[in-house]
Amino acid sequence: MIPKEKINAIIAKHDNIEKELSSGNVDSKLYAGKSKEYSDLSSIVKIAREFVNFDHEKKDLELIIEDKTSDKDMLKLAEKELEILHKKKIDYENKLKIFLLPKDADDQKNAIVEIRAGTGGLEATLFCSDLFKMYEKVCSKKKWNLEIISISKSEAGGFKEVIFLVNGNDIYSYLKYESGVHRVQRIPETETQGRVHTSAATVAVLPEAEEVDIEIKESDLRIDVFRAGGPGGQSVNTTDSAVRITHIPSGVVVSQQDEKSQHKNKAKALKILRSRVYESEKRKKDQERSDNRRSQIGSGDRSERIRTYNFPQGRITDHRINLTLHKLDEFLSGEIHEEMNQELRLKEQNIKLENLN
Repeated sequence: MIPKEKINAIIAKHDNIEKELSSGNVDSKLYAGKSKEYSDLSSIVKIAREFVNFDHEKKDLELIIEDKTSDKDMLKLAEKELEILHKKKIDYENKLKIFLLPKDADDQKNAIVEIRAGTGGLEATLFCSDLFKMYEKVCSKKKWNLEIISISKSEAGGFKEVIFLVNGNDIYSYLKYESGVHRVQRIPETETQGRVHTSAATVAVLPEAEEVDIEIKESDLRIDVFRAGGPGGQSVNTTDSAVRITHIPSGVVVSQQDEKSQHKNKAKALKILRSRVYESEKRKKDQERSDNRRSQIGSGDRSERIRTYNFPQGRITDHRINLTLHKLDEFLSGEIHEEMNQELRLKEQNIKLENLN
């Protein structure tokens, strides 16, 4: 049972922000944040108000039921309304519990996504490319901006590794469920006997860290410059434009050579490095808090096998929630990606609710 004080606090906060925004006296720097908070509260405040009034409605209906002078039709109607009210209260209480769950501070951030080919040789690099194309389509449908940071191509035309930044609203809250090992089962084009091969790619989703999120001291960095190399080891640049940055305290290393400018490569490398160090620190804190809890769905564990793409059977299976969809082509085209994401969100919410009890 949710304490009434918490529900009343939601209503009071909503009403106070509404008055602030209506007054026109809100600092312009705070206005966007206040408006966002008001919008979030508006989505739940109607439910909160009705929930507070449930007890009064319940008493009124119980009085009718207990009144022996009530006619039969009125009595039946009151009993039916009481049953509906009880179901509604349970539904509203669950919605309020979800709203009151601790929010991930990173959910509103942009995300840096890293896809790397795993086991399976050249076939794994082709699968890595397929995953990138899938995320491209998801971003296009959601009108998110995707910016490629770096790509390392394979001889087969696939990607050994691709790193990209996604900009938009609440990006990390959606894409964080993609972290982990993605496995593919299909017949490679080079397979002459029709045998199904299994390959894998690893996806890492990092919240984009700004300078205010984590302090990276210049003295903690070792920056090396070298000449960029292409496939087969040939030089693609005559100057030392490639950059390798090592964060000495954590051991995180990032290399960048896609740009011809050393300055641009350094900026891109620092962006990735900052996010990797930030995510590493975040993971340590999350681990400390959740040592005695069940693992969370959106934990971002890159070693966890999360999904299998089976081409011969045309199915996609998410192992975290035991959900199988026989719509592989639609999933890869971004058409039903939202369907699986919603199921993952729901599962995580249920786990968090269980941990609260």
